[in-house]
Amino acid sequence: MHSSWQKALSWGILALGFAFLYVPIIVLIVYSFNESRLVTVWSGFSLKWYGELFSDRQMMKAVGVSLRIAFMSATSAVVLGTMAALVMVRFGGFKGKTLFTSMITAPLVMPEVITGLSLLLLFVSLDQFIGWPGGRGMTTIWIAHTTFCMAYVTVVVNSRLREMDQSLEEAALDLGANRLKVFFLITLPIVSPALVAGWLLAFTLSLDDLVIASFVSGPGSTTLPMEVFSSVRMGVSPKVNALSALLVTGIASLTFVGWWLMRRQEHKRLADLQAAKRQQEMV
Repeated sequence: MHSSWQKALSWGILALGFAFLYVPIIVLIVYSFNESRLVTVWSGFSLKWYGELFSDRQMMKAVGVSLRIAFMSATSAVVLGTMAALVMVRFGGFKGKTLFTSMITAPLVMPEVITGLSLLLLFVSLDQFIGWPGGRGMTTIWIAHTTFCMAYVTVVVNSRLREMDQSLEEAALDLGANRLKVFFLITLPIVSPALVAGWLLAFTLSLDDLVIASFVSGPGSTTLPMEVFSSVRMGVSPKVNALSALLVTGIASLTFVGWWLMRRQEHKRLADLQAAKRQQEMV
């Protein structure tokens, strides 16, 4: 009796947690099909706000800018974050490791206002001394987003590398493979789920950022969060609901594909390990 009560309580708390997180999103998606201009008054089913959204050139331009920046930032963050994680895990206790680790993870706890202001001062100083980056725009936003997204990717890849069985790499080295070949054929496939997860996380963080982008952006480089924030201050438009519904659907689909790829890779890795064990037992 006591066990069933605890189970019911656990399921109730779980349901409340999911409702708190996802019911507002579901309501937003439902009201994106609302015919009324008032976002809180349902007056009938309509797709006209999706048409209004796609005809808004300024909003579509902001979407394109954000998607390009998010893709470049996530890709750069995965490359740099993987390199940083390899240094932290594989290079042992080198001099300055504590400082290096602290500097890598600092963006995780640093307020975005401080990060944005410091990067703004950096870009202004570089522009004055060496003439680069020549004003603020997509390049400065890309660098800024890569800076803080890299910290998240490093943490994800770092945990995966620490759980990895290094005997696989040692066996490949004993068989004559060099370290570069071992990295691309052994290490990289094993940590690929972490790379996919880190890329998706960095893509979402870059797409969602408002504060840092507001500091380092310039004319012609307005991102989607900046455009939405400026439009919401004048009153919530149903176009924002339609845009949010499309973003939620797209990111959910992308997350599902990433999960499916990671699950497939994990099953393949377990199957290869089982096949290797059977061959070893036969020998």
